[in-house]
Amino acid sequence: MSGIESLGDLRGKRVLVRSDLNVPLDGTTITDDGRIRASIPTIRALADAGARVAVTAHLGRPKGAPDPAYSLAPVAARLGELLGRPVAFATDTVGESARTTVAGLADGEVAVLENVRFNPGETSKDDAVRGAFADELAGLADAFVSDGFGVVHRKQASVYDVALRLPSAMGGLVAKEIGVLRRLTVDPERPYAVVLGGSKVSDKLGVIDNLLGKADRLLIGGGMVFTFLAAQGHEVGKSLLEEDQLDTCRGYLSRAAESGVQILLPTDIVVDTEFPSAVREPQPQVVPASAIPADSLGLDIGPESGAAFAAALADAQTVFWNGPMGVFEVDAFAEGTRAVAQALTEVPGLSVVGGGDSAAAVRKLGFDEGAFGHISTGGGASLEFLEGKELPGIAVLERTP
Repeated sequence: MSGIESLGDLRGKRVLVRSDLNVPLDGTTITDDGRIRASIPTIRALADAGARVAVTAHLGRPKGAPDPAYSLAPVAARLGELLGRPVAFATDTVGESARTTVAGLADGEVAVLENVRFNPGETSKDDAVRGAFADELAGLADAFVSDGFGVVHRKQASVYDVALRLPSAMGGLVAKEIGVLRRLTVDPERPYAVVLGGSKVSDKLGVIDNLLGKADRLLIGGGMVFTFLAAQGHEVGKSLLEEDQLDTCRGYLSRAAESGVQILLPTDIVVDTEFPSAVREPQPQVVPASAIPADSLGLDIGPESGAAFAAALADAQTVFWNGPMGVFEVDAFAEGTRAVAQALTEVPGLSVVGGGDSAAAVRKLGFDEGAFGHISTGGGASLEFLEGKELPGIAVLERTP
């Protein structure tokens, strides 16, 4: 795989960059600009090399048509602030505004095209439809740089098909992400601990399956833990439960015992009788994980479990964490996630925060991002890589001369 230097002299060349600018918005206010900041180095390197940079990206899940709620206009403005230079904005994806905006760029200037998912061709399962849209995107540029790690597991027009149509290279962000993930999968330093949270076991089946043969310790929290607890015969009250995964969880526990992998489950849980809402103050209560009241639901791992998880990470040489331990957005149920995040900042080896909600939690809870070995920008892509799946957006770059 080649970096942007493989594209040669970029002065005066139009370079289409697929970035991941999918940030959370409150109206038009960006509430976490982490992904924009992560995209800056590659965009700046291209602009500094004299390229005319056209950035394509998505935001949210519009239904293949323009939707003002998902416009990239606020993102373009923030990108300009972070770059310290003007950033033009095209009000469509490949239409007249995009063509005019890109044609108007001088060497070293940057433009953002409107949300690429406003065009149904971006996510179409029909190769011909997707390819036709990719033809239009490719027509805007002389070269392509893939730098949106959060989408490289998607076979989409701006990720996969454009790379077949233009001289292509891997951006610095994607190269860094892949380099770190390979350290997690190819001869990782041990002890190797994996912390999994989030709401559903079913979201993590592949990664648990694969890592049971690679990790030394598997620490499980978040909503997914209640299916494991139920699989052990415990009452979980009104907690999130995937009954169709009970046998799967029993199988994982059995496999771990046979292979010598330690699965660590919480021993105490923070519960409430209702899910947090704006109309009611939380009423947290700590209970044993084996005795969750029938009228309550688990919303975080308890303090004893947080301490046990931290202790299990203390000597780890490699740690991968994906998924919060509880409803971290609410202070009353954030301490388990905080305990794990704090432990990751203190591990002696490589600590990797696996994107998505975990990365958002690190920032919301006020941690210094520099205290972690790596914070991924793509949760889904990270998980699929760790499952051993081929990522289309990476595979296409490896096939492209």
